[in-house]
Amino acid sequence: MQFLFRYANPAMFMRLSGAVLPYVAAATVIALTAGLIMGFQVPPDYQQGMTVLIMFIHVPAATVAMSAYGAIAVCSLLSLVWRHPLSDTAARAAAPLGAMFTALGLITGSLWGKPMWGTYWVWDARLTSFLLLLFLYLGYMALWSAIEDETKAARAAAVLALVGAVNIPIIKFSVDWWNTLHQGESIMSGNLAPVFLWPLLTMMAGYMLLFVTLWLIRIQTAIVERRARSLMQGPA
Repeated sequence: MQFLFRYANPAMFMRLSGAVLPYVAAATVIALTAGLIMGFQVPPDYQQGMTVLIMFIHVPAATVAMSAYGAIAVCSLLSLVWRHPLSDTAARAAAPLGAMFTALGLITGSLWGKPMWGTYWVWDARLTSFLLLLFLYLGYMALWSAIEDETKAARAAAVLALVGAVNIPIIKFSVDWWNTLHQGESIMSGNLAPVFLWPLLTMMAGYMLLFVTLWLIRIQTAIVERRARSLMQGPA
């Protein structure tokens, strides 16, 4: 915990993130470029045809969407239990990004489902729990906006984030717990051919780096905005 609080000071965070951000952004560009090049060179899948290309957008987006919510839950725990100074700022900054990746996952999943299942949407356990994730993101952001007192808003939003975190394992294991149309896990099980696996892993790395890049920028922006408000208000 001492490591986390060492960088809790906003000034320290700004210095550290400012030094790291260019390298993370460069790694993001490299990973996404490599992933796209590798992805467009894969052969058609014997069942999905060229629809398999959607996988290189859908799976990374879904993975980052769940990871972002996990990050919000961890930050919320740090806020409620240990009063980490930057945790609320970091959690709030991650929410719009997580909602964006969740929406992208839902849209690309629907586009994949139409040719594979014959419909854009089914009330499948995986799809339904993932849709709930989007509603949790929207509810989290709405709660921040609805309560004028930032301290009260932060505590209420943190509680919601921790309660909603139970949905993450439901999304992850829904294909194992219930009979669903959605295909099961294929990366760790080794069911995905290397010709598809490596482009997918590269895109997943690129998406995760993209989230981290945007997250750092949003946290920095929030810190600067808070400083600006303090200067405008002047001494009490």
